[in-house]
Amino acid sequence: ELIVRLAQNYFDVLAAQDALTTAQANKKAIGEQLASAKRNFEVGTATITDTREAQARFDLATAQEIAADNDLRTKSIALDQLVGRTNVQPKPLAAPVALPATQPPSVDDWVSLVDQAPSVRRAQLGFDIAQIENDKAKAGHLPTVKLEGSLGGSRATGSFPDLQGNAGNTKNASIGVRLSMPLYAGGAIDNRVKETVSLQEQARNNLDAARRGVAQSTRQVFFGVQSGQAQVKALEAAESSSKLALEATQLGYRVGVRVNLDVLNAQTQLFTTQRDLSRARYDVVVNSLRLRQAAGTLQPTDVTAVNALLAK
Repeated sequence: ELIVRLAQNYFDVLAAQDALTTAQANKKAIGEQLASAKRNFEVGTATITDTREAQARFDLATAQEIAADNDLRTKSIALDQLVGRTNVQPKPLAAPVALPATQPPSVDDWVSLVDQAPSVRRAQLGFDIAQIENDKAKAGHLPTVKLEGSLGGSRATGSFPDLQGNAGNTKNASIGVRLSMPLYAGGAIDNRVKETVSLQEQARNNLDAARRGVAQSTRQVFFGVQSGQAQVKALEAAESSSKLALEATQLGYRVGVRVNLDVLNAQTQLFTTQRDLSRARYDVVVNSLRLRQAAGTLQPTDVTAVNALLAK
């Protein structure tokens, strides 16, 4: 749980940093477009509408920058509190980002590890204890045999001692076997057996529920990781397309076949795609740890594997 919490807070800070960087870059680009719209309006090659549209987008970008900066401060405080340090500076993913594939690649292989999950192992121990308690309760009807033995001695001194000065020594020893047969206990034994049978059935149901719950959560997280990896690839393609679309739109605006609003929309689309791409990458890394946690195989070595993805 600590590993997952730490990874989540760590990459939350990185995502907030990327969101702030994207917001600042978006604001800068919109500011340049606003200045261009004002110059074109002054020379009479553009309308006041372009300037007002750019100003509205610039004001919105300023608000988004403030919100992103506040979110970064909040996420940084949460990370500092978790690790017990101040001003922690997480390292970003190493560029170019190459996320490893999920191993093993089949969801059935992950579900087969269900018995290793801590919740399942705890439920299994509860079921084993319930079986032992049931056997112990049933043994209340059985006879018990005890082997008993004792050894003792005494020494006394008196008026007529022997050569050693003792008036008399006595020693005694006994050994025997005691057999106890319960005849009637007022129904206590039968009631205890019924109770342990019910508790054993309850423990069996808890074990089955734990296995089903772990299997379901493992499947959900596995498909979430797969979906995240596919989303990362799609966003990477979208980022390349958005860059080309922005360049084409800016060229069209300069030659007069595109308006200022088209450029603003293309800029916003690019920076939004970049922000979503970084968030999707971090989600894949964290969900990979969650998958191992759900399957009960999460180890400190998995943190080392995540560290290998970070910039040195």
